[in-house]
Amino acid sequence: MVAKPTTGIGKKPDDLASLSLTVTAMNEALMLGSVRQHELTEAAELSNAKLQEEIRERKHAEDEIHRLNAELEQRVVERTAQLETANGELEAFSYSVSHDLRAPLRHVMGFVELLQKEAGPSLSEQSLRHLTTISEAAKQMGNLIDDLLDFSRVGRAEIQMTDVNLDELVRETLDDFKAKIKGRNIVWKIHPLPPVRADRALLRMVLVNLISNAVKFTGTRTEAKIEIGCAPSNDGETAIFIRDNGAGFDPRYTHKLFGVFQRLHSQDQFEGTGIGLANVQRIIHRHGGRAWAEGVVDGGATFYFSIPKQNKGTNGHRN
Repeated sequence: MVAKPTTGIGKKPDDLASLSLTVTAMNEALMLGSVRQHELTEAAELSNAKLQEEIRERKHAEDEIHRLNAELEQRVVERTAQLETANGELEAFSYSVSHDLRAPLRHVMGFVELLQKEAGPSLSEQSLRHLTTISEAAKQMGNLIDDLLDFSRVGRAEIQMTDVNLDELVRETLDDFKAKIKGRNIVWKIHPLPPVRADRALLRMVLVNLISNAVKFTGTRTEAKIEIGCAPSNDGETAIFIRDNGAGFDPRYTHKLFGVFQRLHSQDQFEGTGIGLANVQRIIHRHGGRAWAEGVVDGGATFYFSIPKQNKGTNGHRN
């Protein structure tokens, strides 16, 4: 007998069922993949739409910021021009008024002197005191006019930057006070000072004002002490201090010190016009620096000013 070959036909239905299931599973997988792809596509489109919206919003915000910055810059330019015009008018007015006041003031002083010479012997003691009061008030007015003129000139003067040897400038300035302090017991302590980039003539005016104040407000001291040196400061500036053991001031009113006509002591206590420190601040500000002070009533005062190390001044150009 010849054996029949085995063909596996008996297992074919099972194989077909398995293949059908596989195909079905693949179809379902494909459908799920298609759905997933569709979902991912929608998500991507949504994200892209959101991204585009954010880009539009950001672009709109940037445009708005640019517009606001342009408006702000224009306002700053306009306000700066208005301020410069107002300052120019004020300085011109101060200069004109100061000059116009000189003539009548000279007449007042001249006639007072004439009265004292010609009618002095026939005047009562009280009348002579009145004339003396008028004369002193006129002199005070003259000093005030001179200071106003200085204040006006400081604002109009062109800054001439140069390398300034502060040690040398302080020595020169102190020489101007020799006659004024003759007979005074003043202990000077002058520390070595660094060179600075500044207008030498204007910086000399700063030193004259600050040293003059130190000399004046230590006038009641048996032994006056005045110290000049370099103070700790930011890396970009050089700070100088002038310290004294004089009358000092109430620290609550520090903000008034550098104002025009601001005085923290009466004329009877210490003479002055109240413009010197305003000049100091104006000069230092024109150099791009700052001025400040510390003090205690009857405990002395320290005045500071700083000069930028890379000084551009107020004209905006490096010198």
